[in-house]
Order: sequence, then structure tokens, then C-alpha cells
Amino acid sequence: MISPKQIYVMSAVAGINVATIYYNQPILNTIAQDLHVSALAVGNLPTFSQIGYGLGLFFVSPLGDKMDRKKLLLISHLLLALSLVGLGIVENLYALYALSLLTGLFAVSAQIVIPMAAAMSGKDKGRVVGSIFSGLLTGILLARTLSGYVTEWFGNWHGIFALSSVLVFACMVGIAKTLPSIEPHFSQSYGSLLASCVYQLKRFALLRANALLITVLFGVFCSFWTTLTFKLSLAPFNFNSDVIGLFGILAVAGALLAPYIGKIADKINPTFTKILSIAMIVVSIILMKVFEDSLAAFIIATLLLDIGFQAVQINNLAQIYTLDEKAHSRINTAYMSSMFLGGALGTAIGVYCWEHGGWALVSLQLLSLSVIALAIILYSALDSKRTKTL
Repeated sequence: MISPKQIYVMSAVAGINVATIYYNQPILNTIAQDLHVSALAVGNLPTFSQIGYGLGLFFVSPLGDKMDRKKLLLISHLLLALSLVGLGIVENLYALYALSLLTGLFAVSAQIVIPMAAAMSGKDKGRVVGSIFSGLLTGILLARTLSGYVTEWFGNWHGIFALSSVLVFACMVGIAKTLPSIEPHFSQSYGSLLASCVYQLKRFALLRANALLITVLFGVFCSFWTTLTFKLSLAPFNFNSDVIGLFGILAVAGALLAPYIGKIADKINPTFTKILSIAMIVVSIILMKVFEDSLAAFIIATLLLDIGFQAVQINNLAQIYTLDEKAHSRINTAYMSSMFLGGALGTAIGVYCWEHGGWALVSLQLLSLSVIALAIILYSALDSKRTKTL
């Protein structure tokens, strides 16, 4: 049975690891000025980080089913820490590209601890996964704020990467002292392992439904957070980036509710919970559309949208980790790959809608995707009921 200390360590690992791929975003201008390069050139750094994370998600995280997860975590942490040390030293743009790619590749440890926690959690999968996912989301949401403040405090952009390397080394100590070794269940070749990740989608109808649902909903989530910056920077708000960044604190407040949402997910019908969660998201979008000049409306809507998204995500994860304990990492890879694909598409669609129709078109797009998500939930529930009847 998983202990509170192990949950704490895994939550910290998830948040600290995933944060490393977002540290460069708020300090791009500082890096460009220091290296005397264009904003366009340095703007590729987040792209390399995201590409690295995508590669790690598909090529590294499935190894959790083929080798001891504790050993895999220690190796990936060591390589991540060394990549961050490099980012804290180098002054060459192309070296930064390479190290950003490697940082994203090895930051995927966050996607190793989630299925590991699910395997250790017994019947409390919702509560435990909710806690780990809370740590992951907190890392994503606070990374940009921390990076800006640390850069200001150190007086240069290298400081945040140096600090991050220390945090990653600290995670290694926590992993070594608190997490158990877990025997792998997959003994075939590495190529077969990767092919098996795709096969899990064919194997489980529930995984297909949940993967499709999170593809659409993470598209809503990413589209909202991208276009929110544009909206709040214009009249009547006219907020600067530091004030807009405070909205991330609201999202963290929602992330802290994840363990409680997970506890509820262990006891209540997941379909009902998901429908209620989508309803919260729809209400949040309508609030932002009807009261688009109201700061209070945007604050309330941000909380509702974030809590609604997390409730669906935690229910999804709790469900898919009951499918096959021996294939947790491969199932997680199939699911998370779908999720991040949806995020990329949602961001692109959101920016397009903003450029061609402003907040009105963005709101319509968010609402349309939410309705599609609701239709996926209802169809999946009816299909599951029909299958059981047959």
C-alpha cells in the first residue's frame, strides 16, 4: 500500500520535472538580449523543449513496463539534472537548442510516476492519482512565475536552471530513499513495447473513449490559457504580463483540489461526475462570453474551468489504470500522447480564432469543443451499456 510520504515524493517529482520544460518561456527576451540574437531565434527554445517531451513520452515512458521503474526514474533524473546544469552554464544558442531538447526528453519522469503510483495505490486510485496530478499541474502553472522571479533575483537567466538542477538532484534522493523497486511485466523487445502502446487503444474501448475525450478537453484548456493572455492585455483590463501571470495562481488553487476530486471519483459514478464537470466548463465559458468586461467573471470562470477539467482528467486516469496493471506505462503513453496532441491542436485553433474573430469566436470555439466532449461522454456511456446488455 502506498504511504503518504511516497505520495508526497511522487507529487514533488511530477511537478519539479514537468516544470523544467516551461522555465524558458517567460525569460526568452532576457536570453535573446544576453546572447544578442533575435526574438525569433530564441523563440525556438520552447519548441525544442516540447518536442523533447513528446519524444520522451513515446520512447521513454513506456519503459516503465519493461524495467524497474525506480531504476528508470533515477537514470532519467540524473540525465535531466545534467541537462539543466548545461543550461545553467552554456552561452551558445545551438547548445541551448540541444539541451532544451534533452531537458524535455528526460523531464518525462512525470509520466513514469503517475502509472507507478496507480500500481501502488490499490483501491484508492482516484485519490492517489489526483494527488500526483495535482503536483504535476502545480509545476506547470507555477513554473513561469518562479522562473521570472528567480531570474530577477539572480540577475541573469542561468539561475533558474541551476536551481532546477538542485531540485532534480533532491528528487533523486527522495526516490532512492522512499520508492520501492517494482518488477517489470513486459519481457519482449523494445520495438514490441512501442507497438504495444498503440495496441492498447485497439484493445480497450474505454481507453479510446477517454483518450478522445481528453484530446478535446485539453484542447479547450490550452486554447483558453493561450487566448486569455491576449484578452486580458487589451481594454478594459490592459494587464501586464506579471498581472496576467497571477491567473496561474487561481489554477493552482484548483489543482490543490485534485486529491479531493480523486477521492470523490473513487465513490461516485464516473459518467455522472464527467457530465457535471463539463457543465461547469460550459458555465465558465458562458460567463466569460456574457460578462467579457468583468474581472470577477473571468476569475470565477477560470476556477470553474480548471476544476471541471481536472475532475474529468482524474476520473479518466482512475478508470484507465484499472484496465491492465501489467500495462500501466503503455496505457499511460497512449492516453497522454492523445492529450498533448489535443493541447497542441487546441492552442493552434484558439490563436486562429482570436486572429479572425476575437474573443467572440474564441468563446464559440471553446463552447463547441465542450459540447463535443459532452457528446463523447454520452456516446461512450450508451455504448458501454449496450455492450453489457449484449
